Amino acid sequence: MHNNHQQTPPASPYNSNAASTTTASKDNSKATVCIILATSFFSFLFIIALPSTSPIRPLTIIRPDPALFPNQPISLTEIPSAPTPRSISYFISGSAGDSARILRLLLASYHPRNHYLLHLDLSASQTERDRLAITIQAIPIFKAAQNVDVVGKSDYAYPRGPSAISSTLHGASILLRLASDWNWFISLNAGDYPLATQDDILHILSYLPNDLNFVNHTNYIGWKESKKLKPIIVDTGLYLLEKEEIFYATQKRELPTAFKLFSGSSFTMLTRSFVEFCILGTDNLPRTLLMYFTNTPYSYSNYFPTVLCNSDQYKKTVINHNLQHVAFNKTISTKPLSLKPEEFDAMIQSGAAFATHFQFDSPVLDRIDREILKRSPGKVVPGGWCLGEPANDTCSVWGDASILRPGPGAKRLKKRIVDLLADDKYRSMQCRDE
Repeated sequence: MHNNHQQTPPASPYNSNAASTTTASKDNSKATVCIILATSFFSFLFIIALPSTSPIRPLTIIRPDPALFPNQPISLTEIPSAPTPRSISYFISGSAGDSARILRLLLASYHPRNHYLLHLDLSASQTERDRLAITIQAIPIFKAAQNVDVVGKSDYAYPRGPSAISSTLHGASILLRLASDWNWFISLNAGDYPLATQDDILHILSYLPNDLNFVNHTNYIGWKESKKLKPIIVDTGLYLLEKEEIFYATQKRELPTAFKLFSGSSFTMLTRSFVEFCILGTDNLPRTLLMYFTNTPYSYSNYFPTVLCNSDQYKKTVINHNLQHVAFNKTISTKPLSLKPEEFDAMIQSGAAFATHFQFDSPVLDRIDREILKRSPGKVVPGGWCLGEPANDTCSVWGDASILRPGPGAKRLKKRIVDLLADDKYRSMQCRDE
C-alpha cells in the first residue's frame, strides 16, 4: 500500500517512477480480480463435469417389476386409441433439515413412468443423506419401479449465484445417463408442490408435441434489472466445502452486446432435447453463456431463458409460461410470498401444474393432499397403475404403469394450456424484444 502522509521524500532515482508504480498497482488489482473470476469459472466447469456416477443405488442390478412395464405386442392393424404416455424426470433439491419435505414432495409427485433424482446440498449432513436413501429403498413401489435415486456427492447451490446452475446441470446430466425414455426435465425445490396428479399431467402432455419448453421469460432490462446484472460476483459454493456467502468485486461490467439477455424464474419445464443441447451439444452457445453467467448475480433464473432465446434451433419452441403458480405482493412484485389458506381457490383455478413457496407442514399442503391429489399421509398419489382395494392401501398392488386415470386436474391443466396455445398467440410472446 502507498503511504498517504505528505512529506518531502529524499532524492532518489526511483521517485521519477511514482506514476508507473501507481499504474502497476491498479494493474495488479485488475489482475487479481481476473484471477478470482477465472478460478471461479474453472471451478464451475469442474463441478458440472463431475462424473455422473454419484446417485446412491444398490450395487446389484435390479430390473423394474414387469407388472409395471409389461411387454406390449406390436399390432400392425390396430389403431391406438390414445398416445403413449409421456415421462418426466424430476430433480428435487433441498438443504439441511429438508429430507422430510423432499420425501413428501416425492410422494405427491410420484408415478412409476417418471424418474426422480433427490439432492440434499452440502449443508445437510451425510447422515441425513444416507437416511433419505435408506428410506427410499424401503418403499416397495420405489423398489419395484427402480426410478428413484439420491445424489451421493452433493454440491452447494446458492439461489443468488451460479452454483444453482451447476447443481441443476449436474442433476440433469445424471438423469440423462440413468434413463433414456423421459421427455421433460423439471427441477423442484423443497418449497414446491403439485396442484395436479401425475396421471393428470402425463395425460395432457401426451397430446402435446414433445419439443415445447415451458419457460417464463422477458428481455426487458430496466434500471432495477440492470442494477442486478452489472455487478461481478464470485460464488464460493463452486470451490469451497464450507458454506460461505458470495462476494462482490469492486468493478462492474456493461451488459453484453454479443447476445440478448433474458430473465425469467427458477422453475422451468425443459425438453430432453434442449437439456442435451445444454450439456452434450456441439453448439458452443450454452458454454459461452455459462462463462458469462458464472460471475453474474441471480444467474439461475436468467441462464435457461437466455440460452433458449439466443438459439435459432430452440427459440421457436418456447412457451412463455412455466405452468407454476406463484403469489406476489402487489406493491413489491420481485419477491414471491408464501402461499396462504385463503389463496387456495385462486391457486387451484389458475390451472397450474405446480405452486411454490409453501411453508413446512403448511395446512394448505394437507388440503391439496386431501381434496386435489386424494393422497393419504405417507402414501403415493393413487393412479391408474394402482390395483389395490380402496379400503387398504390402493397402491400396495400395482399393474401397468401406462394406464392413466386423469381427473379434474387434467381439465384445469388442459384449459390453461389451450389458452396459452390458442390462435398461435404464443408465437407473438416468444423471445420478443421489449
